[in-house]
Amino acid sequence: MSGRCSVLEYAPGQSRTLVELFGLPVDALTMDQTVAAVREMVAHGGGYQHVSLNAAKVIAAKEDPRLAAIIRQCDLVSADGMSVVWAGRILGSRLPERVAGIDLFERLVEAAARDGRSVYFLGARREIVEKVASVFKLRHPGLRIAGIRDGYWDDDDQVVADIRGARPDFLFLAIPSPRKEFWLFDHLDDIGVRFAMGVGGSFDVIAGVTGRAPRIVRRTGLEWSWRLIQEPRRMWRRYLVGNLSFVRLTAREWWRAR
Repeated sequence: MSGRCSVLEYAPGQSRTLVELFGLPVDALTMDQTVAAVREMVAHGGGYQHVSLNAAKVIAAKEDPRLAAIIRQCDLVSADGMSVVWAGRILGSRLPERVAGIDLFERLVEAAARDGRSVYFLGARREIVEKVASVFKLRHPGLRIAGIRDGYWDDDDQVVADIRGARPDFLFLAIPSPRKEFWLFDHLDDIGVRFAMGVGGSFDVIAGVTGRAPRIVRRTGLEWSWRLIQEPRRMWRRYLVGNLSFVRLTAREWWRAR
């Protein structure tokens, strides 16, 4: 972690407002506050790592000590899933709202265009990441896209060199978890970006390959069911088995707290 910034330093006199859930830190921020915090980080310099926390990642962190350690060291941790927000309420660690990863991703690209910052899109298939770049360029004509690259590579050193040479302010990485958390943690100091965020399957949604749940479904916290219907063979274990494990974990933590 040598050379990394701490979010405690990103604005003089300001510190994180954290709650702890399942042994993991979560920033108690609204979406607007999260965007504002990231803009201050980028203005301050680099590099900062963000992680989105949902039920699946909580369970994965319980089973993988390295992932848990990385989450604890990330500079900004957002409650990506409504299940995490609800668990916080049940366990007495209230979070103001869900900060969905894809919504934060879109807000940060918008902020980058407005602030004159550059972005780099890394991950997914080549045609997908090209579509993501074109969609955002249409939405924000002034957006500076420093580079794009698909998510299939064998040489980490070459990818690191390419990103460092492009000198983006933001890096958005769309590869599966926990690989994206590990990769960013291992290479953040070397790639030289100010802010890095793993965005999972968001590239597919932006490119129109998969559809997002209707707003009413998102508000009720059932967006996971929409994804399960769209991709049952790939998602059934994550959502059905994972959600049940998360409910059991929350119940156990509640019982301990009593």
